[in-house]
Amino acid sequence: MCRRYTRSKRDSASRSNCVDATLARPVTLGERINGCRARRQKAEAWRPESAELLALEAYVALQSRGLPIAPPDDPRLAPFRARGEARYRQRIGQLDLACAQCHDDHAGKRLGGSPIPQGHPTGYPVYRLEWQALGSLQRRLRGCYGGVRAEPPPYGAIDLVELELYLATRAAGMKVESPAVRP
Repeated sequence: MCRRYTRSKRDSASRSNCVDATLARPVTLGERINGCRARRQKAEAWRPESAELLALEAYVALQSRGLPIAPPDDPRLAPFRARGEARYRQRIGQLDLACAQCHDDHAGKRLGGSPIPQGHPTGYPVYRLEWQALGSLQRRLRGCYGGVRAEPPPYGAIDLVELELYLATRAAGMKVESPAVRP
């Protein structure tokens, strides 16, 4: 379980991607919450993007607000992190674009009137004005897939989890600012 990576309740969101022993793969904060609900509370897991799950993710993340993002340095995460980085650099979709092309090469410029961020996941879950609701990083990633005209993976897909892990690694040391507000 992920407990050994969490020094305290206050920094649990800053270390959200860890290896789940049961699944033998990294899990997101939402998956950790649902795993706890199912295994320890014997409760039904909440569906991805449900108001209940996002609210609890936001509450947990708020406890880490201001702390540095600190992805675990667990060697078991290395292959997942490497696949996440490869996915970040891989061209996809009908527009044949990679995440790196927008978020590295064109960060700070504008796309459709909105600034292109560097792609650091410091504020998730986030309230996005375009959604008029709270949403997860996976929702944003799936939106990017659609934006380049690629088939988005389903919520919880290992592709998205690996990409989240890599993005957290890129943001290591940056302050958690969740829940944040974005355009």
